[in-house]
Amino acid sequence: MLQIQPPGAKPHSPHPLLNMGFRIFFASAGVFAIITMLLWIFVFMGKLSLGGVVFQPFYWHAHEMLYGYTMAIIAGFLLTAVQTWTGVTMPYGKHLLGIFSFWAISRLIWALTAFNPSQELTVTLVIIAFISDMIFMAWMAFVVTRAVVKAKQKRQIGIVSKIILLTVSNALCYIGILSQNISLNRIGIYLGFYLIIGLVLTVGRRVTPFFIQKGLSVGQTTEVKVKNSKTLDSLSLGFFVIFFISDVFLPNPILLSLAALATAAVNLIRLAGWYHPGIWKKPLLWSLFLAFFGMCLGLVLYALQAWGIGTHSLAVHGLAMSGIALMTVAMVTRVSLGHTGRSIHQPPKTVPWMFVLLIIAFVARVLLPIFDMSSYIMWLMIAQTSWILCFVLFCISYIPILSKDRVDGAFG
Repeated sequence: MLQIQPPGAKPHSPHPLLNMGFRIFFASAGVFAIITMLLWIFVFMGKLSLGGVVFQPFYWHAHEMLYGYTMAIIAGFLLTAVQTWTGVTMPYGKHLLGIFSFWAISRLIWALTAFNPSQELTVTLVIIAFISDMIFMAWMAFVVTRAVVKAKQKRQIGIVSKIILLTVSNALCYIGILSQNISLNRIGIYLGFYLIIGLVLTVGRRVTPFFIQKGLSVGQTTEVKVKNSKTLDSLSLGFFVIFFISDVFLPNPILLSLAALATAAVNLIRLAGWYHPGIWKKPLLWSLFLAFFGMCLGLVLYALQAWGIGTHSLAVHGLAMSGIALMTVAMVTRVSLGHTGRSIHQPPKTVPWMFVLLIIAFVARVLLPIFDMSSYIMWLMIAQTSWILCFVLFCISYIPILSKDRVDGAFG
């Protein structure tokens, strides 16, 4: 893994967790994934009550999954990858701790709102969380944008623009909550969700075929090649934009179904070009492949609503459980090894089980309710338990890795 260090004196941070962005954000995302799901179980079952402003419970859950868990993964990834892409040193040490602190403050405040504070206190808490989240996201967007501009890498502008738009969509969520405007809150949630899925499609398109080629070429006399197409890239982007606009801003069931099917078809063709039977021997490869395939299934579920099959919630979770949950865990388990100087070809033995647990969660949360909605609560409990167990395994296996210096002694 390419390791870029600032010139001059050797960099220093108070703790290895603060050496690079991926360390503290990935570790914290793993812990947060457990805590926020436990809180959601108690809220969903009526054991905890949300605070005194108009919280739509499902949007409360969605907000923390998107702007809490997923933004931590995005921050950790970009604050690491952008340094590799541009050669510009990204925040570490106290600077990194500052960015992280605002993320952590917002997450703590959102957790407190699940314990039914008074309306006056809840409003105050939400305002503080709003300010803290905006500082976190704007700060991250600034350092990423500065690095991209300094390196004159126009190719990364698309990723930068998505981070800025995510900041705007999160602001819409907060404004919707404080003004008791559920519609605005919904737009902020779904705009953020589809921006993240778009970011996953963009980054995943770059790294998945690259990882498959490199992973399968190790120890081989000939390099494995996979197929890519700029035409498919353009079609995927175009159909996806139509899809999310027709779901968020201009609701049109027919257009939504057609755009969802088209996006799924393009990405299935793309997946066929990436396929190689050798991936099934490497969990860090088949997990990425199945994450993309799961997104295609989720898109198909959007389309099937027009025929009365499934629900919007199942389709959303189809995209989320694959494109966010499985994709992020697949990426994090790989990146954490490579950037700490460890072999990506020898991941911890718990890694395949993490992926299996998320696949079980996907089947239980997305597919089984289609055939038996009467057992919905049971499927939900299975999915939530599988999620929690996955991240317990992640924390046990990876927090020690993320908390220690690189094995080669380099800073990073």
